[in-house]
Amino acid sequence: MPVSITFFYQPLLTFTISDPRDWVALGAFELSALVVSRVSSREQRSTREATLHRTSMEQLYELSRSTLLINLHQPPGPQLTLLIYQVFAVEAVALFDANSAKCDRAGVWAEGETDLAKECLLSHTEGFDPVTRTSRRQLRIGGVTIGALAIRGEIDPLVTDALASLTAIALDRSVSFEKENRIEAAHQTERLRAAVLDSLAHAFKTPLTAIQTANAGLNEVGPLNSAQKELVSLVEAETSELGQLSTRLLQTAKLDAEDVNVVRDEIVVADLVSKTLQKQSGHLEGHKVEVAVPDPDLSMRGDGDLLSMALTQFLDNAVKYSFKGTAIKVEARESHSEVLISVHNHGPVIPISDRERIFQRFYRSEGSKQAVAGTGIGLSTVKMAADAHRGTCGSLAMRMKEQPSFSRFPGRKETSMNSHQGTVMIVDDERSIRLSLRTILSSLGFTIVEACRGEEALALVRTTQFDAVLLDINMPGIGGVDVCRIMRKASPGLPS
Repeated sequence: MPVSITFFYQPLLTFTISDPRDWVALGAFELSALVVSRVSSREQRSTREATLHRTSMEQLYELSRSTLLINLHQPPGPQLTLLIYQVFAVEAVALFDANSAKCDRAGVWAEGETDLAKECLLSHTEGFDPVTRTSRRQLRIGGVTIGALAIRGEIDPLVTDALASLTAIALDRSVSFEKENRIEAAHQTERLRAAVLDSLAHAFKTPLTAIQTANAGLNEVGPLNSAQKELVSLVEAETSELGQLSTRLLQTAKLDAEDVNVVRDEIVVADLVSKTLQKQSGHLEGHKVEVAVPDPDLSMRGDGDLLSMALTQFLDNAVKYSFKGTAIKVEARESHSEVLISVHNHGPVIPISDRERIFQRFYRSEGSKQAVAGTGIGLSTVKMAADAHRGTCGSLAMRMKEQPSFSRFPGRKETSMNSHQGTVMIVDDERSIRLSLRTILSSLGFTIVEACRGEEALALVRTTQFDAVLLDINMPGIGGVDVCRIMRKASPGLPS
């Protein structure tokens, strides 16, 4: 059997305690050593924690600073995951953005962990998995969950919470920026569309004016047979229709620009209705119009042209969509602090879902597209006219707010020109219009002098006496209004 042999060496140094007080001193020394060791260990641990805390704060600050510098024109997910991965030096990061329904990752994830952040959002689970060392947090803004974050690595839970908050703020900022961009793009589209409408309307107006002028002059040039007169009437009717459409487009563009200057004149509602009906008398297609204005002195303050345009459009729609032979009723009355102007007709019922949408530009109800030709512009101009007066409009009525105070403006005398022969200067930058006016006036015995610019007209006025001057308002250089003002200032005796 084995035998173990133990050898002991003689101690080199020894100490002997013979006095009881030495035992007390030894105990005190050992106790002090233990206390100091414990305090030192605790301080070292506190120092390490403080260092980690400071490092975490520095990392959070760096992340918050970096999120302010991300490219908002690019998706935020890839940028944020890369920032978290680099700043916190973790093993892997996954971010799910609920707005884009996209999951972005940085670092190395196992094959079955690609949707870890998405699963956190869908299952509403948060916490730390000690096995995989993965922290999961939902991203919330104002109680609304907008995404989820998964981080693999050693990171403090409080830091993870702060990190999730910073990420949520960055995502929300990106969404807000995207919405602002869409709104600005919509505004730019509207401004561009208004500019295009304005340009097209002006482009149509010029040749239409020339056609109308030339067509009106055909009767003055010489006698026409019945077939020719019928063609002239057809051209006049169609050009008048195109002219109204161009005017409507111009009004739409002007109202869209939001710089329309609404004139606040006192308007007698009965006169407004009467004048509008008189202008539309040739377009009623046999419909009888009943007018109900109980108070003949009912008045309001507003822009007469815009209100007349709105009422004209209501009448035009009533004529288009009324059953044949039915009457149209125009009513105006005071309703509390408002003036209510309404047009009633008997026709197809407007679906409830379309009663607000028909006032949107280019929108037409499904039932009306096949029944009546149209552009969907008219009622949108009515709404914009009502908005310009701080009023509202509905499917069959328009409300305009009445002002409590009134101002009266003196009326202007109508100008007239004697029909005797004389010298007339035509000032217009469009050759076709000058040609039409020259042909008509020459056939009536007038002497015609032409100018294509305002500067040329002012030069001719200094050397020639004219009985009348026909001015185009919109001309390159000096416009017609400015030319007229300069002429009157230079020649105070010029007849009006």
